[in-house]
Formats: sequence, structure tokens, C-alpha cells
Amino acid sequence: MKGGGWCLAVLLMAGLSGWAQDAREQTQQPPQRPTLGPQPAPSLYGPRTSTTTDARKLLRIRAIFIERIDNALSEKLADGLTKMGRFRAAATRNEADAVMRGTCSEFRRLKAVRSEVYITDRNGASIWQDSVRRPFNPPSLNQAVDETVLLVLDHLGQSIREAERK
Repeated sequence: MKGGGWCLAVLLMAGLSGWAQDAREQTQQPPQRPTLGPQPAPSLYGPRTSTTTDARKLLRIRAIFIERIDNALSEKLADGLTKMGRFRAAATRNEADAVMRGTCSEFRRLKAVRSEVYITDRNGASIWQDSVRRPFNPPSLNQAVDETVLLVLDHLGQSIREAERK
């Protein structure tokens, strides 16, 4: 019995010292986790949705052939790209450095326009892509497509600036 009492006392003392150490660790500040730099400022449009696959090819593009995209998105993108001043719209694929294709689907039940835009080289290798979802009704479908164009062009401009910094 005496040996059991001593074992119990030793276990009780070990438990108390462990508890005291845990209490001290909890009062200390937790270690700082490593970060990838400052967090970007929040955007009114949510997180950025564009991805650059090949930054070097993106910087070499001067002429883009734009395939037909529903809801007149292709025509509006062609106007916006030429207004950027960096690109010109090519009349044929052979004249172009890259091809822009995509979709612009309206979902009336969800009251949203979902657009995906891709830039590839003439062989089909991915260079850049973006995916945008905009609500409509209200605003009108045409206005939602206009907002989509502005977002896609803004994302493309940001991607070009990031590629130039590298």
C-alpha cells in the first residue's frame, strides 16, 4: 500500500507540473505564421478570377483574333482591346499572335451572366483565362455584359502589369 501511495503522489505531482506548464504556454502569444506578403485590398467584385498560364507569351501578343462569343461579348471585347492601345484585333487567325475565345451564357432563373474568356496561342496552348459572373435583371442583360467586358479587360491589364514586373 505504501508503494502505491508513493506512485500516486508522484503521478499527481507530474500531472500538476504538466498542467502548470500548459497554463504558462497558453498565456504566451502564439507564434506568428509565415505569410506570402500583405493581403490584397478587398474588391467590390470579389476575388480576382483570372489566371496567367504563360506570362512571356502574354507580353508578346500584339494582334488577337477574336472568335464569336454569344451576347455580343466578342464585339465589345474587340472594341475594348483596341482602346487599351496594346492590342489590335486581327481579321484572320493567320494574322494573329493569339486567339481569344469563350462563352457568355445567361441564366434567367439565376438572374446571372456567366462568362469565360480564354487567350491561347495559334496552336491552342493556354496563355491567359478569366471567368466572370455578373447579376442582371436589374440591371439589364446588355449592361451586365458591358460590366463583364470591363472586368475582363481590367483583369487582363492587371495580368499584363504583373507579367511586366517579373
